[in-house]
Amino acid sequence: MPLLTKPFLRLAATASALALGACATVGPDFKAPAGPGGAAAAGYSMAGDMAAQGVRLSPETRAAGPWWQAFGSPDLDAAMREALASNPTVAEANANLGKAQAQLAATRGAQSPRVDARASAQRERINTTSFGFAFPSPTINLYSIGAGVSYDLDLFGGLKRATEADQARVDRMAREADAAYLTLTGEMALQAMRIASLRGQISAVKQIVAADIKNIRMVQKAQSLGGEARSALSIGVGQLAEDEALLPPLQRELDAARHQMALLAGKSPAEWTAPDFDLEKLNASAIVPVSLPSELVRRRPDILAAEAELHAATAGIGVATANLYPNIRLSAELTQSSIKPEKIFNYSSSGWNLLSGVTAPILNGGTLKARRRVAEAETRAAVARYQQTVLRAFVQVSDVLSALGTDQAAIDSLKRANMAADSGLKDSQTAYRLGGGTLLQVVQSERTQSRARRALIEVQGNRYEDLVQLYAATATDWRPAS
Repeated sequence: MPLLTKPFLRLAATASALALGACATVGPDFKAPAGPGGAAAAGYSMAGDMAAQGVRLSPETRAAGPWWQAFGSPDLDAAMREALASNPTVAEANANLGKAQAQLAATRGAQSPRVDARASAQRERINTTSFGFAFPSPTINLYSIGAGVSYDLDLFGGLKRATEADQARVDRMAREADAAYLTLTGEMALQAMRIASLRGQISAVKQIVAADIKNIRMVQKAQSLGGEARSALSIGVGQLAEDEALLPPLQRELDAARHQMALLAGKSPAEWTAPDFDLEKLNASAIVPVSLPSELVRRRPDILAAEAELHAATAGIGVATANLYPNIRLSAELTQSSIKPEKIFNYSSSGWNLLSGVTAPILNGGTLKARRRVAEAETRAAVARYQQTVLRAFVQVSDVLSALGTDQAAIDSLKRANMAADSGLKDSQTAYRLGGGTLLQVVQSERTQSRARRALIEVQGNRYEDLVQLYAATATDWRPAS
């Protein structure tokens, strides 16, 4: 239908010519913040911090698969798959990302020509008397069909900057989704390590309780032979009760960790049971690669999200600046109207118009300039938030590295303490059995051994927890191997 398309071709040609001449995009162009330099680029630790053994700073830390596979636990792999598929927080992050992507599509669409079609059929009575005519007022049917097209030339790039801002918001939501995944996997592994540690501590206490019962039976046997006073039995029974009292608090912590793991898996405790993780079945890599600070700022999701937020704020200055300048909007309409449907597409039934409209702010009470100052202030705030996010990330890594250093020192000391406690207990038991010692000495030796064994298991569990936090803090890959 050449009659319908001719005006639109003319409008398109005019818009193209003007658009080619409109090359100004106001506002600052975004530049990613510079990474750390100097001493900050070489590491995380403060002078005097205890060095973490088995940690190597590296510019490349990506592994062949998800980071938690370094612990060699099939149960942890299965739990992670459940959590990644069902966790509500991750689902919310993905939904927010989808929302941002839809908003970007809407903003980007505003840069394209808009075409609307219209059609109507109406019946009306023309009041000829009001025009001074004496003949009767006729009643007619009126049919019309047409279309309109409009296009914003975006002379100073306001729409372009708005699209840039929404793209940055999409990037931010994507990074926040990554952060949600990384946080989830870190929390899931952390609860697994706590379960393993608590189960180990409970097992150690149960062994002590079994030893207490054995000692009581020994005392009862000695009493039956007249070789032990009744006070010895009271001492043994008291020690048994004291050791048994250690179990309920540990069990409470274990139940809470298992329930928390179900929550992370997106299940209720009644419908999902956490695996029975065991410290002895977990592995720890001999060397853990840790990202250099300069690499961390390019990989850690919360830092990248803060950078994207800064990008959006910077683009917002351009939007506010473009609103200070004139803008041109082109539009055209074509309408075919007739009182007879069969003649609606005749040339005599056509009508069209072309319009070029210019809008320019003149008096607005300083509102537009104030909005630009708002955008500039928001950008400065985004810079500060970005810097704070980077600092928090570096401090978190520094804390974990220091904790790993103290963990290893504590483990080495407690291993020696356990060896000494085991040797002392054997000596006390031998002396008691040969009549050269007392039951009280045996009980004290067992108590010392119990404390040393529990302390070692607890610190070993802490080290695994700190390793988990190190992997999460350095944004080690959580994605399945491709």
